[in-house]
Amino acid sequence: MADLSALALVCTLTPSPDPSSSDLMAQHILDELTSQDVTTSLVRVVDYDVKRGVQTDMGGGDQWPIIREKILAADILILSTPIWMGHPCSVAQQVMERLDAELSETDDQGRPIMYGKVAAVAVVGNEDGAHKTIADMMQGLNDVGFTLPAQGGTYWVGEAMQTIDFKDLEEVPAPVASTNAGLARNAVHLAQYLKTNQYPAE
Repeated sequence: MADLSALALVCTLTPSPDPSSSDLMAQHILDELTSQDVTTSLVRVVDYDVKRGVQTDMGGGDQWPIIREKILAADILILSTPIWMGHPCSVAQQVMERLDAELSETDDQGRPIMYGKVAAVAVVGNEDGAHKTIADMMQGLNDVGFTLPAQGGTYWVGEAMQTIDFKDLEEVPAPVASTNAGLARNAVHLAQYLKTNQYPAE
């Protein structure tokens, strides 16, 4: 079994160290991955000075290159975002825009540089939109070159128009915990396969 690493990109609008539902959801998934001997790390994107744009480095103190190096070093990417007004939050959209630059980046055999990496999506919110948010994120990640595992999306959505957040729950609901565990298993299985069976070059 190849050694694997996973990175969670948390797209909360809340800077550290304040509590974040998106951070908590990502951590639950990382815990599942850790139980399968995957080395894990987590980044709150909002803690970095990430410039707007669609290049790998926008200059002027842009800190996206720091995050990008972590993505390139990981075998599995977990993208965790809240729902805002029925859509992925602005930080998640910014991440996708920065990842767009990878369409022109290739490995030494001419393949898109994100080929061989697995991505999964986690969503939290207290309004409708989880399925659409997962679909939006998965479409973008797939376009860039990530591979998506079976049932590679997980979410928790509270009662609409209420104030209870995922981080306010006393424990993870059983259906969410089961989904997170399945996501982790499938992501590890796929990442192990791709580690030794890379996509063909042109």
